[in-house]
Amino acid sequence: MWAGSNISDHVQVASFGAYLMDRNVLAMSFAPRDSHEAQVQFALERGVPAVIGVLGTIKLPYPSRSFDMAHCSRCLIPWESNGGMYMMEVDRVLRPGGYWILSGPPINWKKYYQSWKRSKQDAEEDQHRIENIAEMLCWDKIYEKDDIAIWQKQGNSYSCHQKDGHASKMCKVQDADDVWYKKMESCVTPPVEAAQLKKFPERLSAIPPRILEGQIPGITEEVYEDDNKLWKKHVNTYKRVNKLIGSSRYRNIMDMNAGLGSFAATLHSPRSWVMNVVPSISERNTLGIIYERGLIGIYHDWCEGFSTYPRTYDLIHGNGIFSLYQNKCDAEDILLEMDRILRPEGAVILRDSADVLNKVRSMVAGMRWKSKLLDHEDGPHVPEKILISVKEYWVGSEEQNS
Repeated sequence: MWAGSNISDHVQVASFGAYLMDRNVLAMSFAPRDSHEAQVQFALERGVPAVIGVLGTIKLPYPSRSFDMAHCSRCLIPWESNGGMYMMEVDRVLRPGGYWILSGPPINWKKYYQSWKRSKQDAEEDQHRIENIAEMLCWDKIYEKDDIAIWQKQGNSYSCHQKDGHASKMCKVQDADDVWYKKMESCVTPPVEAAQLKKFPERLSAIPPRILEGQIPGITEEVYEDDNKLWKKHVNTYKRVNKLIGSSRYRNIMDMNAGLGSFAATLHSPRSWVMNVVPSISERNTLGIIYERGLIGIYHDWCEGFSTYPRTYDLIHGNGIFSLYQNKCDAEDILLEMDRILRPEGAVILRDSADVLNKVRSMVAGMRWKSKLLDHEDGPHVPEKILISVKEYWVGSEEQNS
């Protein structure tokens, strides 16, 4: 039922995400930084997608209508607070027809309210407030048993939202995907008609609805098809240079400037997953397209640190990332952040202009990366080059003894 879906999961060492990955389902797990449990680090060490994140005051770094399902297991988020703002944010990232699963408090309050040290009335009122917010969001409860309750977002909720008490809560937004450092609001993202998505794996190469509907300026069906062909050629080159690509050696992979997600779609393998990053300064916001392909990703500004623990990625790919950030922040800072999140003996593949990569190559030499500059697939006269690097394994004592 869920094969090829995108799932948002509040992580607890990501056992749910790991269970789903074995069934060809990608789950984006997130949890706050916790120095005692480090749940996100555990998840990534298991080879399960995860980021450090929290439902607070800023919108989640995902486009609207991203996920087929959102799951929360004993995450203790006060869903009924702030006018239901957190549930409204879940509604924003949930696709029409998607599911919200809540397990733990306040579900099954009749059995547990005493052990929670709550009064029976307070525990019951908490669930009633959640039920009322879900109804206002046009979610239908389809299941509740023991500690689990499941709601489904209506596939077409236009008529539901026109009822009294719904329309007045609509957000006034021009672009529901413009979320980078935008504050959450206690309002409902305007509904859209449910898009028809192909089943997985056809969904990887099918033309995404956002392109068919002309929602991304400059991205046509022809541009999309050409991009797929181009990245098939690029990835074939990478595999010739690095025989480990596509093997279990590289489990956690990051694409720093993912574009339409064609690198990840071409690389798709049960042995690995790709975190598709769309920089917040990109000319086009393509992350919604990536999710419609059945892939996962996140918005990020590479002038800042990425929301992960050190040594959590096996392979990092960056297409034009240093050209994109010229005059934005120092290349050294971006490289140091890449070094932080890359595991020892992990690989980096950078594609950029020759002058940019020559400067980068001189910097990584001081970071103990072994690197090699290669010509473009179409020959040495093409200005674009490829830099292949491997982070060496070393310890402080080696530095002292040398």
